[in-house]
Amino acid sequence: MIVDSRAGPGTQRQLDLLDNGGRLVLLASHDGALGEVDTRQIVRRRLTLTGSTLRPRTSAFKAALAAALRAEVWPLIESGLIRTHLCATFPLAEAERAHAMLEANRQIGKIVLIVDDALSNMLAIDGPCRIGA
Repeated sequence: MIVDSRAGPGTQRQLDLLDNGGRLVLLASHDGALGEVDTRQIVRRRLTLTGSTLRPRTSAFKAALAAALRAEVWPLIESGLIRTHLCATFPLAEAERAHAMLEANRQIGKIVLIVDDALSNMLAIDGPCRIGA
């Protein structure tokens, strides 16, 4: 599964990364409203392309979702079965460089701005990026 907030022209690239039977969930379209996709690939590889947003949902729905996440997903994160891949870290003073990396689409995983140096040793960098690149 891939969760993507960029969409637009990069949607086909995300579909290409999926295994057969994979799912691509679009949460936003920051790179644009339109993107070409190979519909034959979706059919042949049994892919699912879907979108979702919480904006129009009620507070009660959001509260129930948060409770379900705490009960079902958070234990998987704590156990290490679900991980967030970190690509690079930057000191807060270098936020402009971090944004430049994002704009150049040179990251795989998350880019983190370090606000408190004492907390930075808690982060494990595991993406194919250069730290502070």
